[in-house]
Amino acid sequence: MKKTILFSVIILAVTAIIIAIIVYAYKEREDRNEITLFGNVDVRQVDIGFRVSGQVDELFYEEGDKVKKGCLMCTLNTTPYDSQLQEAIAAAKAIQVNLDNAEILLQRRLELIDIGGVSQEDLDDAEANRDQLYANLLQAKAAIAVAKDNLDYTKACAPTDGIILTRIREPGTVVNPADPVYTLSVISPVWVRAFVDEPDLGKVYYGMRATVFTDSGRRYEGQVGFISPVAEFTPKTVETLQLRTDLVYRLRVYVNNPDHGLVQGMPVTVKLSIR
Repeated sequence: MKKTILFSVIILAVTAIIIAIIVYAYKEREDRNEITLFGNVDVRQVDIGFRVSGQVDELFYEEGDKVKKGCLMCTLNTTPYDSQLQEAIAAAKAIQVNLDNAEILLQRRLELIDIGGVSQEDLDDAEANRDQLYANLLQAKAAIAVAKDNLDYTKACAPTDGIILTRIREPGTVVNPADPVYTLSVISPVWVRAFVDEPDLGKVYYGMRATVFTDSGRRYEGQVGFISPVAEFTPKTVETLQLRTDLVYRLRVYVNNPDHGLVQGMPVTVKLSIR
């Protein structure tokens, strides 16, 4: 009876050892066929502001809202810029009236010069006056274009699809040109900043397929889009399988993010297949 029990224990032990060897061998084989890196998600951000100064009139989005490229995000009070446009239009009309009159006067001088009704100096003055008014009209039309642009610049639109990270200003705030009103997180592209050790650098190439895993178990597909040509010491915030003092090369892995589950700064694991 004791021998039977002992024999069973030995069989179980041998079986466990064999299984452990198989698992270890399989894991070693997997490790040789892939490179595991650790990194963080990087997402571009855009500060949304106006190209002219003024008082903020309306803000149409809150933090966390998704916006589409080209949608109106915020506006300034348009009253001063509308007044400037109307003033420029009126100035151009006044110059146009004077120009039309100068053209008529010049034609009269041309008709009288041959019969000695006016002097050459009068004719030259009429031509110079006409040319001066024409130049003034061009300047006035340019002022109208600038006024129209300034009026359009009282609106700020989304330059790309994204998510509102921060609503910085509120209606009534007076802002200067380029003062940020919103901070927008760009939806695409999304990439992972990771670092590869020098011994594995030769195995990595542009376009290399990558699989990205989050701590919550989500999986994303991507590819290597940038390999730094310059070596650097591993940053303190980055973890690798080697010592932190080893020289590494920075990688940028572009990732498909259909569910927008990858956000700025998220730690992830990257597996590069070298089969």
